[in-house]
Amino acid sequence: MLTDELRRKLIEAALTVRSHSYAPYSNYAVGAALLTESERVYTGVNIENAAYPTSMCAERVAVFKAVSEGERQFRAIAVATANAGTPCGSCRQVLSEFGLEILVIVINEKGEVIQESSVSELLPGAFGPQDLGIKSSDQS
Repeated sequence: MLTDELRRKLIEAALTVRSHSYAPYSNYAVGAALLTESERVYTGVNIENAAYPTSMCAERVAVFKAVSEGERQFRAIAVATANAGTPCGSCRQVLSEFGLEILVIVINEKGEVIQESSVSELLPGAFGPQDLGIKSSDQS
């Protein structure tokens, strides 16, 4: 369960960090704020590149920052875009690696919550460790 205070903190962080986006090609700025079980917040922005495939989404930047700091358990992620776009398939897959019940809060540029759902709702039939014959407790 996410308290109103934590929800507000997450939404504000996603909106604030969105201004740091590097999106000179699409002009589609995205900010993400990821809440861990330890209640730390990791932010990320989309970072584009002239060689399009090397661009990186805000959601994955936030996850990778958290993982690089030793975090592995996530509660929620807020994603802020101008029009409340949802995470792409790659971001959904990366989030699923850390829990299908992670809450995804999608907000527009005004900070209005447009959608709330779990990763499992956004990515039905997710490919995971079980598909490789690995139990989740076997992961490090």
